Amino acid sequence: MEALSQLAIVWAGTFVAIVVARATRFTAVIYYLAVGAILVNVGWLPEEVDPFIQGFAGVGIMIIMFALGFEENTSAFIQSVKRSWGIVFFGGLAPFLTAFWLAYWFWDDRQVALMVGLAMTATAVSLTMVSLRSEGLQSSQAARRIMTSAVLDAIAPLALVAVLVPFATGSGDAGITEIGLMVGKALLFFLVVTFAGALVFPDSLKGWQSRAPLLGRYGIKNVLAFSNGQFSTVTALMVAVTISMVAHGFGFHFAVGAFMAGLILKKEYFRSDAINGSYADTKRFIDGLAFTWVGPVFFVVLGAKLVFDWDIIVSVIPHTTVMVIGIVVAQVASAALAARYTGGLRMPAAMMVGFGMLGRAELAFVVMDIAYVEHSVFSAEAFYTLMLTAFCLNVAVPISIRLWKPFYEETARERPALHQVLETETG
Repeated sequence: MEALSQLAIVWAGTFVAIVVARATRFTAVIYYLAVGAILVNVGWLPEEVDPFIQGFAGVGIMIIMFALGFEENTSAFIQSVKRSWGIVFFGGLAPFLTAFWLAYWFWDDRQVALMVGLAMTATAVSLTMVSLRSEGLQSSQAARRIMTSAVLDAIAPLALVAVLVPFATGSGDAGITEIGLMVGKALLFFLVVTFAGALVFPDSLKGWQSRAPLLGRYGIKNVLAFSNGQFSTVTALMVAVTISMVAHGFGFHFAVGAFMAGLILKKEYFRSDAINGSYADTKRFIDGLAFTWVGPVFFVVLGAKLVFDWDIIVSVIPHTTVMVIGIVVAQVASAALAARYTGGLRMPAAMMVGFGMLGRAELAFVVMDIAYVEHSVFSAEAFYTLMLTAFCLNVAVPISIRLWKPFYEETARERPALHQVLETETG
């Protein structure tokens, strides 16, 4: 009953957050985070939520990422990967170095500085994509750059964690073997997913595939249309869970696998003549799970990680202020310039990419847990500085996207007109 009571409180909080969000015309994500922080600090939620709620939140982020991948155009995503390398490299290096040197300046400890740098490296893409979706920008060019960059960005921070955590915690040495193993696992994971997409998911089987047992007779279209499409949603979620488990088995966050699962399930695989279970019907149901009643739990639980100790909070306000400003400047500038000069985006779209890369969530809290709880590398002051910094950066994502949206949309409207003018002049 305790778990159900906590779930009822979380859902009540999400309802309040939605009402306030509509009244203020801001995305609900910022209020989900705030509700979580309020609930835990007034004592309505415990500091350690029930394992059921924690697992439910994990399912929420998995479905969110699957829903985002499910509505993405696969060909456009793959094309965008080619232009995202600069955003990944420079957008990860700049915040790492900034956080490292600021932490070293604050606490004069190289191990603490390494862990702080790691915590501030990876982008919380789920928060960004939900924020973009609330503004109707989830299929925009900037959103596609952010998503592709974040998928690639999931590899480097995990490799850094595997390599640098033993050194930072004093529990081992980083070597070439560990680096090679992580890179090899990353490549193998994407090969496995690509093979599954090529073998199992084509809507028309040809050659040796058509002669394979069962596979030759029952392609993915047949499975999705089984029983007039009544089980298409269950089938889609089964694919999401399966590939998420594969990703976890390779050492990556399962949300990366969920996004890849959504990416390889194309709209063409759903039979338009099915009585139930068309692409539109399946997408509507999955969106309801992701953005209405399961996904919001993830953000409330994330906000509930910020437990207030006022004496420590007051003492770290200067550290937090400097860290937030430093990360914002480094992240936005590096990602935006990379998107502009290596990704080919115009500056308003490049700035949107920079704002979208500000969030810090899953990996940041994993690193904090390792450094503070498991190995006691962080002092309480360092831990609270990072918690407050991550919270401020997460709040900055929906606010900055909302405020920058008019500039981005104005440029997007101008582009077709300019293109038509040039065609007229040349033609």
